[in-house]
Amino acid sequence: MSMNVGSGGGSGEPEVLMDINTTPLIDVMLVLLVMLIITIPIQLHAVNLDMPVGTPPTNDIKPEKIQVDIDENSVVYWQGEAVTAEVLQANMTAIGLQPTQPEVHIRPNKASKYAVFANVLSTSKRSGLTKMAVIGSEQFVQ
Repeated sequence: MSMNVGSGGGSGEPEVLMDINTTPLIDVMLVLLVMLIITIPIQLHAVNLDMPVGTPPTNDIKPEKIQVDIDENSVVYWQGEAVTAEVLQANMTAIGLQPTQPEVHIRPNKASKYAVFANVLSTSKRSGLTKMAVIGSEQFVQ
């Protein structure tokens, strides 16, 4: 064990320390970290939906249903007829402009590509459709 008593030069001035004191810096960083943790809101894995309040009025008129199928080869069918992406866009835009939109039922096959299903959903959103349903989703539960 050794001890530094000073230089042997005989001057009365203490030796200059070249190390920085990091204790106050660490204290300030810990305080800032605690403040950051406190102010960050807790993230909830929830989707906020604006649900209607009360009982809906009875509607005796059954809405028209449009069936969109996606087979195992990722081919899209509109009411049983194979369509391209452009025809699908045109059909959805046409029904999106109607005053009372029909219900669009999408029935994807388990073996179809997700990109095709996502394209159908994005096309419906761009067309302004609001009444959408995914039929047969129980086949995806493992």
